[in-house]
Amino acid sequence: MNINNWLQLPAFKSRNYQLFFAGQGISLIGTWMTQLATVWLVYDLTHSPLMLGVVGFTSQIPSFFLAPFGGVFVDRFSRYRTLIGTQILAMVQSLALAILTFTGLIQIWHIIALSLLQGFINALDAPARQAFVPELVERKEDLANAIAINSTMINGARLIGPAIGGLLIARVGIGYCFLIDSLSYIAVIAGLLAMKVKPWQLPITKGNPWQQVKAGFVYAFSFPPIRAILLLSTLVSFMGLQNTILVPIFAETILKGGAETLGFLMAASGLGALSGGIYLATRRTILGIGKLIAIAPAILGVGLIAFSLSRFLPLSLFTMLFVGLGTILQIAASNTFLQTIVEEDKRGRLMSLYTMSFLGMIPVGNLLGGVLANRIGASNTLIIDGIACIIGSILFYRQLPGLKKFITPIYQQKGILATK
Repeated sequence: MNINNWLQLPAFKSRNYQLFFAGQGISLIGTWMTQLATVWLVYDLTHSPLMLGVVGFTSQIPSFFLAPFGGVFVDRFSRYRTLIGTQILAMVQSLALAILTFTGLIQIWHIIALSLLQGFINALDAPARQAFVPELVERKEDLANAIAINSTMINGARLIGPAIGGLLIARVGIGYCFLIDSLSYIAVIAGLLAMKVKPWQLPITKGNPWQQVKAGFVYAFSFPPIRAILLLSTLVSFMGLQNTILVPIFAETILKGGAETLGFLMAASGLGALSGGIYLATRRTILGIGKLIAIAPAILGVGLIAFSLSRFLPLSLFTMLFVGLGTILQIAASNTFLQTIVEEDKRGRLMSLYTMSFLGMIPVGNLLGGVLANRIGASNTLIIDGIACIIGSILFYRQLPGLKKFITPIYQQKGILATK
């Protein structure tokens, strides 16, 4: 798909979405550079799979505990102003990492503390970002396309960022990854400030924040399709994404490479994810998305098992394509489905629960992955992860006929399915 075809996609008809896409595209490249630089720095300082798990745990665990309250916040306050605030804080966090690295003062506890800070920022930023997307498009029917393009953008950055990061680490040092990331936030902040956003209408809410959180949980888990999606997302995040903190071990110990090898492995995963994102962006309907969500964890699982068994770099790069493809299809398709069916006054809370099931479970999985890799090795750990994803895929697929009965009336109400 060439650039002209991209610009003709429905979501790009909205000026605010164009600004969001441009700013986020630049910033996310810096974010993926920092993610690669962080895991490489931790492994370089400690050579400990367990410490990789600890840092992964601290960077994401706030999302598990705080995301539901973040969802209440973004249902009650301006998502636009919230995002400007979180981007400024994230810029400061990356700049602190850069300064500590350049001065040679960086220690593992600095990384843990700053990762924890980033986790607190993400606990508010993620639900705000997810819930803000509908405000960016002028037509409701363009929402699914905007969500799919977001996934493509994230994974385009996931392809470019690690590749650049690996080269920078090898040639000029880790600190430049953190510095470029901090500067990249200027693009997204500028994009947000250039938007023309409708004044925030303070919604009428009942109950205190605890009651609002409870209402969000009841809404999500009393409706079988949403409950099934959240549980599958939890499994994939808990088991399937442990590879993100174990890849440095494969790059250095198993494949006998360095930072460039790590960058290429992550870029290969990003290329697979980018392919999945492009496919989702060009889909014209949400119909059939349930089967896509069901098969995605199986693709991820097969990719993980094949990657864990490979001792040949080209084969490892090929298997990482499927890891990235399966991951993005599950994440983005689930996001699109939930954003389509959710009631508007509960959007922030549902997306916070999705954030909790996705980002919130990653730290627990990272910690488990680090412990298992210490005991049974990184390869055996990923084999177990792959088997778990395949089992989850089978169980979800068997539920689809029953879940369809709940979804059909909603699709008819929203005009996605014609009523008889």
